[in-house]
Amino acid sequence: MQIAIDGPASAGKSTIAKLIAKKLNFVYCDTGAMYRTVTLLAKKHNVGYGDTLNILKLMSEHKIHFLNQADGQHVLLDDEDVSDAIRTEEITNNVSQVSAIKEVRTELVEMQRDLANDVDIVMDGRDIGTTVLPNAEVKIFLIASVEVRAQRRFKENIERGINTPLKELQDEIAARDYKDSHREISPLKKANDAIEVDTSDMTIEQVVDRVTEIVNEHK
Repeated sequence: MQIAIDGPASAGKSTIAKLIAKKLNFVYCDTGAMYRTVTLLAKKHNVGYGDTLNILKLMSEHKIHFLNQADGQHVLLDDEDVSDAIRTEEITNNVSQVSAIKEVRTELVEMQRDLANDVDIVMDGRDIGTTVLPNAEVKIFLIASVEVRAQRRFKENIERGINTPLKELQDEIAARDYKDSHREISPLKKANDAIEVDTSDMTIEQVVDRVTEIVNEHK
C-alpha cells in the first residue's frame, strides 16, 4: 500500500507520516529531506541555489540516502549524517528555490518512486499525491492556518536554540506557501482524490487517529 501525505510547510506532514509508518510498520520516506539535502550540498560547495547545471553536477557526484535507526530516520549525504544540518534556517529559507528546478525534481522523483517499489510506504511532501505517487491508495492533504504553523515552527526553533521572532516566521511561511503553490513544476496543490485534514485545532494523537481511520477505510 502507498500512503501519500502532502501539505504546506509546518502542517505536520513529517511528524504524522513518521507516526503512521511506525504504527502500520510501513517504510517512511521524507521527500522534503531530499530537497533540503540538495540545498545543503549547494551551500557546502558555494553553488548558487538557482545554479541548475552545477547543482545537477553535484548531485551526480554525491549520494543521498536514508538510514532507519531506533531513534528514527536519518538522512545521509555520502557517509555524513546531515539530519540536523538540513533543518537550519538558511536551508529552510532557500529550499524552495532548489526544489523549483525542473531537473532536480525529475531526478529526485525518480529516486522517490524507486523507494516506493514493492514496499508498503508512507511518503510525505508537497507533490506526492499529484506527481510522485499519483496512484497511491491513500492520499492525505494536511492543512493548518499560517498562525498555527508559525507557532509550531517557533517551538521547534526554540528547542534547537534558534530564536526567530514569531512574526518573521509567519511572513516566511506565507512566502513559502506562495512559492510552493505558484512554481511552474509540480506546484503544491491538493490531489482531486485526496482527503483534507485541517490540523489547526487537533493534537498529534487526534491527527494520527484520523489518518489511521482513513487508511483503514481504504484497506
